[in-house]
Amino acid sequence: MRVLLSEVNISEGKNDEVVEKVKAALLINNDVKMIDFNSDKDHNRSVFTYIGEPEKVLEATKRLADKAIELIDMTKHEGSHPRMGAVDVVPFVPVEGIEISEAVEIAREFGKYMGSKGVPVYFYEDAAVKPNRKSLVDIRKGEYEGLAEKMKKAEWIPDEGPKEFVPKSGALVTGVRFPLIAFNVNLRTNELEIANQIAKAVRNISGGFRFVRAIGLHITEKDMVQVSMNLINYSKTPIPRVMEAIRCEAARYGILISSAELVGPVPLLAIEEVVRHYLQVHDFSIKQIIETNLI
Repeated sequence: MRVLLSEVNISEGKNDEVVEKVKAALLINNDVKMIDFNSDKDHNRSVFTYIGEPEKVLEATKRLADKAIELIDMTKHEGSHPRMGAVDVVPFVPVEGIEISEAVEIAREFGKYMGSKGVPVYFYEDAAVKPNRKSLVDIRKGEYEGLAEKMKKAEWIPDEGPKEFVPKSGALVTGVRFPLIAFNVNLRTNELEIANQIAKAVRNISGGFRFVRAIGLHITEKDMVQVSMNLINYSKTPIPRVMEAIRCEAARYGILISSAELVGPVPLLAIEEVVRHYLQVHDFSIKQIIETNLI
């Protein structure tokens, strides 16, 4: 069996009608299985996670992206999550029976297709064609609002598609990466500066954990703030380590954690460390889970 996963992030989470039309385009042929869907009005962002045979995942991703580009106008977009395009980021993740090199070919084919549709495209992570484009954070720096000026610089000319700014669509980033965990921690305060300071303490770029990216966000609906993170290698920086660091940092400000969120599917191996840490079952293995032994 050959299985590829894609986790497409689009810049729309407020207009349910638009989101449903994008979802319908993805699923119209029943050729992929959607295993998770998340839509957030504060972030103004929706994430579609689905798996299938590599070629079918590619075709389904083209359908989804076409519909999103048709319906989303970035000149009107407002949201708390960093973004630079209507279809913001399209990672492909090898799951079973497919090599990274094959996944890279699919990401490059998808990028070429979107470029032919008039969307500026950048390749990142394992599909990057330039050293300064490995990191999504680096590519997205300045976000949509800074994209027009950024694209004028020789080092930021897109890899595919138009070389000039396209206001309606913005730019798209696609590539191949290790399974990423989107992990958010909500704090019992509405002071954004506290969330920003805690994010700074745990993220790699400012001296925190090597495999953590983090920002502070205000969650209007809950009137509290959030440390929003991507754990880009859960095997080297496990979930409990990050959670306890945030708990410790929050205590400095007299703040408690309200709740945490896992956005999208999570590899079972990542949960193994959660059980070991919080249940203190230090030799726990996922092989002990009955369902993992079913054929």
